Amino acid sequence: MSKTSPEAPRAQVQHLEVGQNAVGQRLDNFLINQLKGVPRTLVYRIIRKGEVRINKKRAKADTRLQLQDLVRVPPIRMSQKATDTPVGDSLRSLLLGEAICFENASVLVLNKPAGLAVHGGSGVRVGLIEALRQVRPELEHLELVHRLDKDTSGCILLGKSRQVLNELQTQLKNKSMGKFYQAWVVGNWPVGLRQVDAPIDRASSPSGERLMRIAAEGEGKQALTRFRVLKKIEGFTLVEAEPVTGRTHQIRVHARHAGFPLVGDPKYGNEAINQAFQQKGCKRMFLHARRLVFKDPVKGKPISVEALPDANWKNVQTLMKNWNSQYE
Repeated sequence: MSKTSPEAPRAQVQHLEVGQNAVGQRLDNFLINQLKGVPRTLVYRIIRKGEVRINKKRAKADTRLQLQDLVRVPPIRMSQKATDTPVGDSLRSLLLGEAICFENASVLVLNKPAGLAVHGGSGVRVGLIEALRQVRPELEHLELVHRLDKDTSGCILLGKSRQVLNELQTQLKNKSMGKFYQAWVVGNWPVGLRQVDAPIDRASSPSGERLMRIAAEGEGKQALTRFRVLKKIEGFTLVEAEPVTGRTHQIRVHARHAGFPLVGDPKYGNEAINQAFQQKGCKRMFLHARRLVFKDPVKGKPISVEALPDANWKNVQTLMKNWNSQYE
């Protein structure tokens, strides 16, 4: 695929041949990877309109690619690509140093900071994956195994090849990968409340914001989260959350459904309490992917990786100890 500059945006039909590393990949993911910087919404639009063809035939987003398939991509005009936006020095230093929790020949685990989106798009010029591809150009086939919300920090797993990605995503699908989060919630979480089992569905939003809700009976997708109390401070509780299923905003929606919204959650939290913490300098959502457990996709040995929370996480505990009851 030829390179273009901001002054000469993509404007011609492309024909991309599927190589060994993309065999079995979904068409949408293949295009998102190939058309770096192109919004995901645009990728899905050109597929839906039939402008993308595989071997001269229309295809769906979930079509699996085969070796030497020829994928036709229509002209796409972009004023600037995410890969043309330079990564700042601080983010570059972080991704090359202290953010790395674990790395071997097959995988990379990073401690993603809160506030960094995993993908560019929707007003975000450069996300985690685009930044990594700039600072680690030798990792040609690097892909996200799973995702974290922009406001969530902690362990995020990436595979270095298509084969590794497929194996790790199989572990996710089979629920043999363990993801353990920590969250500060508002209120005194009962020790006996050890799981929330409630279906989740997309909620309507006049602004178009992505919101989820607990679904009515017979609707939505089944969702189960296990919870464990770790610590209590002045009307707040630190819980461990293990999402058994992988629904959008699952921990956040289940915590609010139980009556204990996450501290700093801009979508499902307590607005007054959030503002009080923000005024004291704690401006993040307090959800952190603390530990990730999976099998090495090549050697089969178990791997357990932990990511420490940031300084803001520690500071919030001091504020909780001196909490003013007017906010409760």
